[in-house]
Amino acid sequence: MGFTTDNVPARRIAQVAGVGGIAVGVIALISLYSTKPINPLIAVASFVPMLLAVTLAASLICLVFRRWILLAISVVLIAVGASVISPLYVANSSEIDGPSLRVMQANLLFGQADPVSLTATVREKAVDVLTVQELTTSLEGSLRDQGLEQLLPHHYLVPDEAGGGGAGIYSRYPLMETRELNGFGPTNLVAEVGFSTPFTLLAVHPGPAYVTPPDVWTAELSTLRNALDAAAAEGTVVVSGDFNTTFTHKQFRDLLDVGYSDTADQLGVGIVRTYPADKKFPAIVGIDHVLLRGAQAKSLERTEIEGSDHYGLIVDVAIPQ
Repeated sequence: MGFTTDNVPARRIAQVAGVGGIAVGVIALISLYSTKPINPLIAVASFVPMLLAVTLAASLICLVFRRWILLAISVVLIAVGASVISPLYVANSSEIDGPSLRVMQANLLFGQADPVSLTATVREKAVDVLTVQELTTSLEGSLRDQGLEQLLPHHYLVPDEAGGGGAGIYSRYPLMETRELNGFGPTNLVAEVGFSTPFTLLAVHPGPAYVTPPDVWTAELSTLRNALDAAAAEGTVVVSGDFNTTFTHKQFRDLLDVGYSDTADQLGVGIVRTYPADKKFPAIVGIDHVLLRGAQAKSLERTEIEGSDHYGLIVDVAIPQ
């Protein structure tokens, strides 16, 4: 006999905690696997790891107070969620023998990012290809004044002064067969990069979740999946952008199912949280990604973009010869 067996009020509290943890875990798993265009589910899916942490905490309380049935249910829920998320923390790629280049992804917050800092980052980090979203005409001019186009002389830019729809690709290597993807609110771009072995680059930016109507958000990700599937026929593909979706959205994992891998997954570094970057608390969700098909990530770094609400990503990518 003891505190955990005789303390009836505490055991009742443990019962409530266990039931609550299970409820949170069930909601987390529903959102983890749902593709329904329902805003609450889309929102919840962004926070699945945090919700499962609540279930884990509740399961420990059940363990202490011997609520075995509640504990067993909680463990099953956690295991199902972990089966999706935990592989991100285990490197799963093979070596590719080929030259590498450095790709940087940057959301520019409606053109408010600091052009001096961004250009300095490109210079100091020796970036070879830069993809940007929310590029405005005024920021394009400021970046030119700072010398970005001297560092990366080849570019395909579609700025938008009216809002966050602009986009651009800056490259050290020639850009060929440039075009825009149809079916999106923000601008999404495609180009062939004239590297030692040419490859297809997509600079993507589906509409933001919660702000974009859920049926439109879902449709844009389906359109992006089709675009990635079509690009796969071209050989090596790099997809860099603000996807406005996390790994715990089924819609994002569906993108990978057409032959792509997330660089964070390849390297086993887990969820790289990139948003928001302009708050007093740490970034919560990872919505910026670099995906690869037929290529290999050698390293991944999260970097600050002054003036933006996103962190940037810098990835060294090996391209097969």
